[in-house]
Amino acid sequence: MSTIVDTNFNFPNQKSVYKGKVREVYNINDEQLVMVATDRLSAFDVVMPKGIPYKGQILNQIATKMMKETEDLVPNWLVASPDPNVAVGHLCEPFKVEMVIRGYMSGHAAREYKLGKRMLCGVAMPEGMKENDKFPNPIITPATKAEMGDHDEDISREDILKRGIVSEDDYIVLEDYTRKLFQRGTEIAADRGLILVDTKYEFGKTKDGKIVLIDEIHTPDSSRYFYADGYQERQNKGEAQKQLSKEFVRQWLIANDFQGLEGQTVPVMSDDYIETVSERYIELYENITGDTFIKADVSDIQSRIETNVLAYLKTINSVD
Repeated sequence: MSTIVDTNFNFPNQKSVYKGKVREVYNINDEQLVMVATDRLSAFDVVMPKGIPYKGQILNQIATKMMKETEDLVPNWLVASPDPNVAVGHLCEPFKVEMVIRGYMSGHAAREYKLGKRMLCGVAMPEGMKENDKFPNPIITPATKAEMGDHDEDISREDILKRGIVSEDDYIVLEDYTRKLFQRGTEIAADRGLILVDTKYEFGKTKDGKIVLIDEIHTPDSSRYFYADGYQERQNKGEAQKQLSKEFVRQWLIANDFQGLEGQTVPVMSDDYIETVSERYIELYENITGDTFIKADVSDIQSRIETNVLAYLKTINSVD
């Protein structure tokens, strides 16, 4: 099945292009950014060799929907979505931290806890917790933004301020926005029978100095979800939680002796396995949005994106 794992567009007034682990961002005239969500899959900060059908469309459409559902609380960068895989927004200077917020002790937090650690990013985790237990209150555990191929690193609020990565005034806004978004995301998830376990948000500053939400929000790549039904029962029995996130890919990789460590080789994903990953992403899309997923035409994704973006750019140029 056709996937998009790399793009090399040359749009009118294009100044530069930045390629992240999953998204490729085209700078148009130092005014707007055209962000293409590819079908690349990243885990343990490593991009997997094969793309996942429809993944880019799923990520982009969840993120744009969630931005619209939270824009009354927190301003965001989004202006338009001219193609299923594309978001267009204001050019922003990104903050060099990811704001990670955790409502439950899962994933990275649980792995650290099992090693005996009770502090994560300068935040205390209570004694006597089991994996996937709910924290008394959500905790913010920031990470530094890594370059392609490097690992994001945990960092405390104190270190962020001490190293001057973010000013104190701005950081207070980032924390406030993070808590508000997580609360809204928790409510949206609950309406769909899901638990928003943890997530990360990225923020930037517009040219006029306004702090806005950028990148993605509440997608399976940036968030972990559990099914609410049976959650407590599974906790009581010490069973694994039924979840919708990228964690199932991480667990498969761990089972195949890969955690992104030096000297490890990415295991081969069969076409059948890739198909199941695609199906899981579609399942998450439908669960989190409440909408039926409509597969875009993937016969020639590159041309489709180029045509749609060019048509959009013509409309903004004619307005100027």
